[in-house]
Amino acid sequence: MKYVGIQTQIRRNNLYSVLLLLLFPVIILVMVWVFLALLNFFGNGYYDQYGDFVNTLSIEEVNRNFISTIPWVIIGVSIWFFIAYFANTSMVRNAVGARPLTRKENPRIYNIVENLCMTCNMDMPQINVVDDPQLNAFASGIDKKSYTVTVTTGLADRLNDEELAGVIGHELTHIRNRDTRLLITSIIFVGIVSAIMSMVVRSMNNVMVFGRYRDDDRDGRGNGLSIIVILVIGIVCSFIAYIFTLITRFAISRRREYMADAGGAELCGNPMALASALRKISANPGLGGTNREDVAQLFIIRPAFAAKDVMSFISSLFSTHPDTQKRIEVLEQF
Repeated sequence: MKYVGIQTQIRRNNLYSVLLLLLFPVIILVMVWVFLALLNFFGNGYYDQYGDFVNTLSIEEVNRNFISTIPWVIIGVSIWFFIAYFANTSMVRNAVGARPLTRKENPRIYNIVENLCMTCNMDMPQINVVDDPQLNAFASGIDKKSYTVTVTTGLADRLNDEELAGVIGHELTHIRNRDTRLLITSIIFVGIVSAIMSMVVRSMNNVMVFGRYRDDDRDGRGNGLSIIVILVIGIVCSFIAYIFTLITRFAISRRREYMADAGGAELCGNPMALASALRKISANPGLGGTNREDVAQLFIIRPAFAAKDVMSFISSLFSTHPDTQKRIEVLEQF
């Protein structure tokens, strides 16, 4: 099995990145329209001949309010996105507790990265290290200035030179294939949606905890109606956010890991070394303390899916990583 199709993978990842850039503002605007429509529906109405209150939805009023909010939504999301886009390096570094690694501190790792970059004729990325006795590694970044390869101290201590070259070659291939650009873009988008959902949840919590003590009207229907409105809005927004998460997961194909494995095997010249490294990492994966699932999808092996239990199996069905044993079996067929 030869490593082929790198240009196809690059074009595919660039296309997915553009699609995510175009899709995300649309999803945010849809969420805003639904929010305004629900407020309009529950806030407007009339009493029928039997004295029952009938809710009504004024599409014209919703659209009028929606049009007036579009510029503010676009400006707000754009500012948020660009701040996160250019601060992605520090965001990822802080999430895992990484620090820069110098040639003086560890010339072995530095020389391996440098030699592999010379082999594939690419610019040398930054090298970070995480003080973790367990094993893991990942690549990140969106351009030449931010491309970074991060390894744990456990990985450097417990892998031999050939195994370490295979792992680093895998991560360099992610950079060459523009996988990291796609992943970082999806991390930023999911982070924005998560923040919006957090605000909705906090609003729901405030209404549920404090709303019951407010007496909006004598029979309490106003207070109950407010709770229903917030709950419905929260449910609808959660559904939209969930659909968006599924879309990003489908965009991030598991094929990229097989492609990176093939690229790493080609760069280091020893597929069995990378297979051996994956076996060691899967037996003792590091970076398990990272609470960011979006960042964890960057890792060569995600610690959350290392355990063989029912929940990890269900989660693996939606994982962006293929089964490690299958990856090893493919490498052994080279």
